[in-house]
Amino acid sequence: MERFTGNIVTSLKKAAPRFELGIKDLQSSALPLGHAADEALIESLNDPNSKKTHSLLIICNGHGEDVIALEIIKRLLKKIKINHIEVLPLVGNGDVFNCLNSKKFHKIGHLKELPSGGFSNQSLTGFMLDLLAGFLIDTLKNFLLIRRKSKYNCKIIAVGDLLPLFFAWSSDCEFSFIGTPKSDHTWSSGPGWSLSDFYHKLKGSEWDPWEILLMKSPRCKTLIMRDQITANNLNRRKIPAKYFGNPMMDFVHENNENISNIINFPRIIVLIGSRYPEALNNLELFLDCLQDLNLSKDSVILLPLSINANDSKIKSYLKKYGFLKQTKFNFMVGEDSVWRNKEKFILIGKGKFNLWANMAIVGLSNAGTATEQIAGLGVPSLSLPGNGPQFTKSFAKRQSRLLGGSVLVCGNKKILLRRLILLLNKENYRVKQAKIGKERMGKSGASQKIVDSINFNLLS
Repeated sequence: MERFTGNIVTSLKKAAPRFELGIKDLQSSALPLGHAADEALIESLNDPNSKKTHSLLIICNGHGEDVIALEIIKRLLKKIKINHIEVLPLVGNGDVFNCLNSKKFHKIGHLKELPSGGFSNQSLTGFMLDLLAGFLIDTLKNFLLIRRKSKYNCKIIAVGDLLPLFFAWSSDCEFSFIGTPKSDHTWSSGPGWSLSDFYHKLKGSEWDPWEILLMKSPRCKTLIMRDQITANNLNRRKIPAKYFGNPMMDFVHENNENISNIINFPRIIVLIGSRYPEALNNLELFLDCLQDLNLSKDSVILLPLSINANDSKIKSYLKKYGFLKQTKFNFMVGEDSVWRNKEKFILIGKGKFNLWANMAIVGLSNAGTATEQIAGLGVPSLSLPGNGPQFTKSFAKRQSRLLGGSVLVCGNKKILLRRLILLLNKENYRVKQAKIGKERMGKSGASQKIVDSINFNLLS
């Protein structure tokens, strides 16, 4: 199969110039960025000393994968032997990488924010909208861009699932793979009566046969999974997968000294996701629930927002549900503003998730990576799936099983309120749920271990 697929890839590569000329008028504004970075790489590798160094490309396909890649890049930039690092985000614009300021680093590729928020497999509508937005053409252009890397002795790190893995394999370069989204917890725990559960049990892994085939490539020098159970199941298939911990726990603060300012309040963190307008729909779902939450004392509700959040729209939703902006209250935990409706205080903060993640005792969460992170910090949460396209009922159920029930899916507002009051009032119930989340997510410190392994096996 590898030889057959290789022949197809070679044919595509030979046809690349004709293809690019044929779609010149369709190319996005990101095209010059890709070519400029590629020319910079060629210039760098033509340097006489380049044989003593490595050029590295990192491919990632999702928000969580982008953040993991960012942590890895920060550590790799400290390695003197790497003279050029590129990142190619396959989903979105890769804005998370804009914080990096190094001459060694470039963001490349044909970048576009898709209507579904990613490569949609959640709904036919989302998939069709992505098609109309041209994601197939952009994906093919990124594929051809990666194929050219084989000429320049490039090394590749793929972060995500099948697509970055396939791109890395098809490049003919040596590569490492960090498989972040798949876990065998999703089918080995819980009811286990769906067709997908039987399918995964038959395979012995959530990873599919074609993905496993790519992992077995002799050019795959490092294979890293998100948890021990997944690595063990691959090891039984004679695949040398490793587990070093969960890198998603490396960029949230485990302690916050300012928590003393709100320690005496019931504390809820609300996670609405970073994809708009879906995030606004999630916010309205939770505000509708919170208006019927009756507690005997004042409560603090933390609402960390993504950098791309529209302030005016967020505030209009707060006003709609009876919250008024306060000027006399300051909790001094890094909030941008404080809003109040009777005994409830909502604190808004852009980019404050990492700072606030450990300050709540319960979460209301319609998010992906952020939900996993608070679970790893011991904060149990509840989800209330909306219309998607990202956070759907099927996604929420899978996430709940992944985290061992540390996040519980609620079918409606009444169920959510009942469980929320139970979590707020019963510490023993809260602690039991939190313990499972910590076990499933693992400890921090994985990013450096991953970098050390990649440095030894791929870059040495």
